[in-house]
Amino acid sequence: MASIRLSNSLLMKAFTSLGVMLIAVLCMVLLSEKASAHGYIDSPGSRGYLCKTGQNTDCGAVVYEPHSLEAPKGFPAAGPADGKIASAGGIFPKLDEQSSTRWTKVNISSGTNTFTWKLTAPHRTASWKYYITKPNWNPDAPLTRDSFDLTPFCSVNYGGVQPPYTYSDTCNVPARTGYHVILAVWEVADTANAFYNVIDVNFGGSNPVDNQAPTAPASLASSGVTSTSVNLSWNASSDNVGVTGYRIYSGSSQVAAVSGTTLNYTVSGLTANTPYSFQVKAVDAAGNLSAASNTVSVTTSPNVTDTQAPTAPGNLSVQGTPTSSSVSLTWGASTDNVGVAGYRIYRGSTLAGTVSGTTTSYTATGLSASTAYSFTVRAIDAAGNESAASNAVSATTASAPSAQPWAPNVAYAVGTLVSYNGSTYECRQAHTSLVGWEPSNVPALWLLK
Repeated sequence: MASIRLSNSLLMKAFTSLGVMLIAVLCMVLLSEKASAHGYIDSPGSRGYLCKTGQNTDCGAVVYEPHSLEAPKGFPAAGPADGKIASAGGIFPKLDEQSSTRWTKVNISSGTNTFTWKLTAPHRTASWKYYITKPNWNPDAPLTRDSFDLTPFCSVNYGGVQPPYTYSDTCNVPARTGYHVILAVWEVADTANAFYNVIDVNFGGSNPVDNQAPTAPASLASSGVTSTSVNLSWNASSDNVGVTGYRIYSGSSQVAAVSGTTLNYTVSGLTANTPYSFQVKAVDAAGNLSAASNTVSVTTSPNVTDTQAPTAPGNLSVQGTPTSSSVSLTWGASTDNVGVAGYRIYRGSTLAGTVSGTTTSYTATGLSASTAYSFTVRAIDAAGNESAASNAVSATTASAPSAQPWAPNVAYAVGTLVSYNGSTYECRQAHTSLVGWEPSNVPALWLLK
């Protein structure tokens, strides 16, 4: 009996220890997620949210993090700089590309409207504020404070309490016509930051109908025909509202789509010594498709055996001043009988990285401080032929910056070094620290050096 009781006691202790470990791991995961996730407006859809859903294209990394548009609070006196308002300070620079046709618009009417936030990590909140562009703003210029009426048309004092995961404000939107931008600001009470979302809206009826298709793209032409690819270019179409994209067709099959500001495309993956015909059509935000452009017919080149290596890159040199962990390089382009496909950058005899054949610069990272390095570059072609090495250059990295002790309630920029519990960490994402967000607890924010 004593042995049975002893076994049961050991079993209970094992289960208890396992439970504590699982809870600790779960807490670390949840803490890490909350440290790097906050919230966004999904109705009416904000610019970043419509990137996430695919209604906006060519958005960059914000498609994964529409909740992370965070910058210092205090707009308009503080906050993101002019020209970087949509990206909350430049962390997702694609969002700052501004034109009358760049972004999908959400139909809206003046008067009562509800704005709904989805919060992935609620914070105690100071206020919610909503601004709108002036009647005479320029939609083809970067968003600045001068674009907006700097008196919010809706301001909600939230008193420092924590909102629910889904939060809405019902506001009276001023009268406007056509395309405008609404800036929504969620001011956090327990950090120095706020969250900035811009919403691209169209006034003029609940669902204005656009039945007019763009004009057909003109002067479609081909160039640079190889055994597997061809470059296409065309002249811009026009539209009563705005061209949002172009669709490229091979025969009757669509092979690609590009944005409304792109007037060229390289069709790849073709078969050697084969005839092809191409057309391009324009599309607007309402989905109206233009007539086809003129047809371009090409025949790809035959396959050839290429044994000739590119010439060696010339004039390899160090660009700027090395940092404690990186060296920037630049060189002159190589030539090849068919075409340079890429460049290989060597650190000593070790391959440090590769770049495309149209790129003649590279930044070697992850280097040690106060250390001498030697670099060479070699060109390669599509057949795998590698050139002779460029001239060699030497560079010595700078001394390592000193790490400051980590502390709560401090705004940390990307790349800042801190010390915590005898270890050094590098900031991976700009944020304001909180108790519980120590570097060892939140690997999403800090990289152990």
